Amino acid sequence: MEGKAPIMRRSALAAIAAIGSASLLLAGCSKADDNSNGNGTGKSAGANAATKGVVNASSKKGGTLTYELSDVPDSFDPGNTYYAYMYNFSRLYARPLMTFEPGAGQKGNTLVPDLAASKGVSSDGGKTWTYKLRSGLKFEDGSPITSKDVKYAVERSNFARDVLSLGPNYFQQFLVGGDKYKGPYKDKSAKGLSSIETPDATTIVFHLKQAFQEFDYLVAAPQTAPVPQAKDTGVDYVKHIVSSGPYKFQSYDEGKQAVLVRNSNWDPKTDPLRKALPDKIVVNLKVNAETIDKDVLAGDAIDLGGTGVQAQTQAQVLSDASKKANTDNTYGGRLVYMAINTKAKPFDNVACRKAVEYAVDKVSVQTAEGGPIRGDIASTVLPPDIPGYQQADVYATPGNKGDVAKAKEQLKACGKKTISTNITARSDRPQEIDAATAIIASLKKVGINASLKQYPSGKYFTDYAGVPKFINKNNVGLMMMQWGADWPSGYGFLQQILNGKAISQSGNTNLSQYDNKDVNNLLAKAIATGDTNQRNTMYTQIDKQAMDDAVIVPLSYFKVLLARPKATNLVSSAAWSGQYDYLNIGTSK
Repeated sequence: MEGKAPIMRRSALAAIAAIGSASLLLAGCSKADDNSNGNGTGKSAGANAATKGVVNASSKKGGTLTYELSDVPDSFDPGNTYYAYMYNFSRLYARPLMTFEPGAGQKGNTLVPDLAASKGVSSDGGKTWTYKLRSGLKFEDGSPITSKDVKYAVERSNFARDVLSLGPNYFQQFLVGGDKYKGPYKDKSAKGLSSIETPDATTIVFHLKQAFQEFDYLVAAPQTAPVPQAKDTGVDYVKHIVSSGPYKFQSYDEGKQAVLVRNSNWDPKTDPLRKALPDKIVVNLKVNAETIDKDVLAGDAIDLGGTGVQAQTQAQVLSDASKKANTDNTYGGRLVYMAINTKAKPFDNVACRKAVEYAVDKVSVQTAEGGPIRGDIASTVLPPDIPGYQQADVYATPGNKGDVAKAKEQLKACGKKTISTNITARSDRPQEIDAATAIIASLKKVGINASLKQYPSGKYFTDYAGVPKFINKNNVGLMMMQWGADWPSGYGFLQQILNGKAISQSGNTNLSQYDNKDVNNLLAKAIATGDTNQRNTMYTQIDKQAMDDAVIVPLSYFKVLLARPKATNLVSSAAWSGQYDYLNIGTSK
């Protein structure tokens, strides 16, 4: 998922990723006695405290909690989103079948039942999965939540790609008959997709075309949060989302603000995970990134995007010991990279793609992104904290600063002396723009002339980089990207960015449009394999093949530097790409 997420798209979940640093081991709950966290003693919980435990633990209810975002999310609709921060935030009003336990570091990757009463029961060698819902579940209008509402949510989110295109389409790919079902907006029959059965109001059964050994992770996506069919208005559902969680929408002003208030029909007896502390939650959109940093440091807001402070703020907090003590720096289980469009000439020639690989000065990119504190220089598709990672560097250059001679050698091999192309980046992400600018300078040295095209995050995948027709027509050969695993496995990381079957005409995250039969088959074989070690070996093979085919230029293994807001129950979770887990944050005001 993008890790503004992900992936998590995407930005943006996305992502669901594991923290691999040995220094970030779970250290249990620790109540901070920190003035910036609201209790006024002036002492600090210490740098990285939220990566080890819960900072400022509290059960105090009341107040208004404010989030700010530099652009707009892809969507608040739980069935039409793919950013990590929205997977995280949406759980306040949309309960999926499974979710991740609120906890620091790797504990945050622990799957627990949410809407479901227990984990899935598999049969038929992993091809059939059955879930039972908790009793007493209700929507915000008091009507009961049933298994049919979950079934419908999956159908609308995965099988109406012409209407809701922003989330992943795993269910469409793997459910029996998924390639033929047209979705609930076109198929008016009451039965819907026959491979999702609802034998009674609290039971839902999924029948898969092949064994899927990590299916519990799949149903943790917000796509399984229930949607009442009678209240669904397609893409306009975002204007009147029906809540299944502790908060409901009081108002939604598109592009400006969303306000959530308590859902009186949410019963805490059905929900052991959520504390529901604030009385009101306000999300302000299109706030200047530097303004967000100031508001966070002043204790007035939380950065919803969770990508960390801007470069100027970074320098400010790291040079001040007291401010640094209120930061959390952690691996985000994400890869910052540049995708190479394999369908755009001359990058349909692998030698031209290899010229790009050798040309990029990764040190200049790392510097543009904020230095080593924002990420280690990368050379593989899989980050070190995702199973299947194996250290390798196919396109090693002296000091990671690029190799002009080797790049020109590859250009000659593909019959070119110069190339003219476009590179995309997100207009509201200054560090991504700076990184793209550094890449442009590197490429120019070898004869590759790239022009920067900037597009807003909220439309990056729906209208621009994620639309193959657009990038092919507009000579876009290179695209800036950041990705976190949809769940903490090699499959959860690789599937949506390297599988040819994941390519979609809008909301696409396989930006390279990479369609290698061997890679596709290995992914299918891996997810059906019960032995974890064998799966991980296959993920390593896929990584190597993608690098040999030069479809991705790995730039850095992302690290996030979060300024700790004045709030309670702050914990940096691997499940949300190092972001704070939004499930139980309260206000200390």
